[in-house]
Amino acid sequence: MAVKLFVVALFSSLCILFPMASANSTDFQYCNKKTNYVVKVRGLDITPYPVKGGKETTFSIAATTDENISGGKLVIDVKYLFLHVHKESHDICEETSCPVSGDFVISHSQALPGITPPGSYTLTMRMLDGSNRELSCITFGFSISLIAESKAVAVDM
Repeated sequence: MAVKLFVVALFSSLCILFPMASANSTDFQYCNKKTNYVVKVRGLDITPYPVKGGKETTFSIAATTDENISGGKLVIDVKYLFLHVHKESHDICEETSCPVSGDFVISHSQALPGITPPGSYTLTMRMLDGSNRELSCITFGFSISLIAESKAVAVDM
């Protein structure tokens, strides 16, 4: 009987801890925790996860704002093992419908080069309005795998 209880307790603990461990790779944080950003991020979805070089991946960020945002840009910086490897900028209105107000989703799909090294990456996304005022800034980690997998990862805050 004691062995059965131990197995049940161990299985229950693993069921509780495993989702927490797998969610850490897609948890996001605000760049400056003391800043009251105009755009509040509610969740992040990466499909498929882990990312595979040469395959298209979609990053979707659910957010909300009380302001009416009619333009601006997203500035994306990517680091690989603390080394800056990529920077790009996108028009906000190409990634979501403008004007933006209330709840909205910013979605960007991109295929990484097939020679992209596998491992852990960190992405920082800054959202700026037309006057370069920072509306939001988040950072999150993600993995690039050698093997294509077909699951999605989502984190809601």
